[in-house]
Amino acid sequence: MAETLPDAEIIAVGSELLTPARLDTNSLYLTEKLNALGVEVVRKTIVGDDRERLAATVRECSRAARLVILTGGLGPTEDDVTRDAVALATGRESRVNEDVLGWLVNRFERMGRKMAEINKRQSYILDGAEVLPNPNGTAPGQWIDHDGTILMLLPGPSRELKPMFEQECLPRLERILPKQIIRTLFYRVAGMGESDLDALIAPVYTRYTNPVTTILAAAGDIQIHLRARCETASEAESLLAEVAPQIETLLGERIYSKDGSALEAVAGNLLRERQQTIAVAENCTGGMLGERISSVPGSSNYFVGGFVTYTERMKTELLGVAADLLEAHTAVSEEVARAMAEGARQRTGATYALSVTGIAGPDGSSEATPAGTVFLALAGPDGTTARKFRFPGDRERVRGFAVQTALDMLRRAMLRAPAPDSWRAC
Repeated sequence: MAETLPDAEIIAVGSELLTPARLDTNSLYLTEKLNALGVEVVRKTIVGDDRERLAATVRECSRAARLVILTGGLGPTEDDVTRDAVALATGRESRVNEDVLGWLVNRFERMGRKMAEINKRQSYILDGAEVLPNPNGTAPGQWIDHDGTILMLLPGPSRELKPMFEQECLPRLERILPKQIIRTLFYRVAGMGESDLDALIAPVYTRYTNPVTTILAAAGDIQIHLRARCETASEAESLLAEVAPQIETLLGERIYSKDGSALEAVAGNLLRERQQTIAVAENCTGGMLGERISSVPGSSNYFVGGFVTYTERMKTELLGVAADLLEAHTAVSEEVARAMAEGARQRTGATYALSVTGIAGPDGSSEATPAGTVFLALAGPDGTTARKFRFPGDRERVRGFAVQTALDMLRRAMLRAPAPDSWRAC
């Protein structure tokens, strides 16, 4: 039996990462690199600049995983607490390393500067640690084997962390890790809710512990990740080949992507292949649909443009929606959605035109048209179809559902795929 690979935990250190202004992107990079070695990252933690709290986190992570990577907190100032916290957690002394100190002094001299006394803190290395050189900064990393757990202390700036991990950590990991491979299948699904999807495919994926199945849900977009971990790529691919067809059969045309591509890219590729074009007319989404379509590189080949018409006057003047139609049915109606799509198609000459009109909320709702009520219409060579939806959530979520569903309407029309049950229920 193959030796089991250790799991990994990542600790991002820095109080700035607990504010809205900064994101921890290093953990994404590290996860990708570790996955390529077959190592699963089981938890990511952000800890502020607190020595005691960080030490407690290091102890906890060391008990749960055999690889623990800390990023940040290796600078020269008092709030750079990673070295002290790891020393406290492991019971090791932290001492000046004369070789590192000499390297620091020389680095500052080469820059024509005298090293400040505070930078001496960066020469402190824990007993038994291997120094990881940092040619791109002043914070050396450290590699510590502590009671069977590997602790990696890496600098926070990405331009320092990435070369250090690739040049120093990866070769060490490759020497000590058993050879295993992770292979992933990535489905994206539209046209059904998360609970309905899970009820449908759970009888399949729950029979397997390898591959592992993860389901992620956003507004109108569900992602399914199948991850197989084996000694060889062929074994991992064989496991996926056993499970994947069962899931694909159950989901059918609801799967719009098998490579992670977004729905706007999938619909755009279909338009490009058919040499067809699309225009949009938007009310409650305020340009979001056009932005999604135009965000794809090369979308100018098939996206001719759109109209954002929030007032009745603009719907009449720009799209040709009849005033008496608006008066009889209101702007939030199937009839007006149809007229908007047909007007956009006629005025642009596009093959297809999508329209969105509705009440995203929280204002503007009524008993007849509560918040979340949205009408979508698609005008195309085969005529015009329109549907009423009641999307859940706040304003942002309703608008996200509306855009995603509109793009799926376009995709299904080009594939001549039937509408899902969830649409017929609206």
